[in-house]
Amino acid sequence: QVQLVESGGGLVQPGGSLRLSCAVSGSVFSISAMGWYRQAPGAQRELVAGTTSGGSTNYADSVKGRFTISRDHAKNTVYLQMNSLKPEDTAVYYCNANIRPTGNLVYVNYWGQGTQVTVSA
Repeated sequence: QVQLVESGGGLVQPGGSLRLSCAVSGSVFSISAMGWYRQAPGAQRELVAGTTSGGSTNYADSVKGRFTISRDHAKNTVYLQMNSLKPEDTAVYYCNANIRPTGNLVYVNYWGQGTQVTVSA
């Protein structure tokens, strides 16, 4: 069974950094797009950063220049390096991926369980 396993959240002071990781477990034939979303209390879930299998990336305007998404194809893992964190970055961060499990003919969209990021003094 395919799962996304996230790690790296926590409490950090404003201006600090965190690195989130999301590893795909299970039997996978291929992975196309991967990305990170976040949801703050009372707000809708929003895209933070995404990356395609070809290496293209896109970012929300609010994180451009501060966050970097990267991917290790050999490890089926996507990372989100977050620098210069602000209190408004506080949210639950979710990993998302389009995955073709082994034995499937189509891609399926998967979500991680979420990891809390809190930016506070």
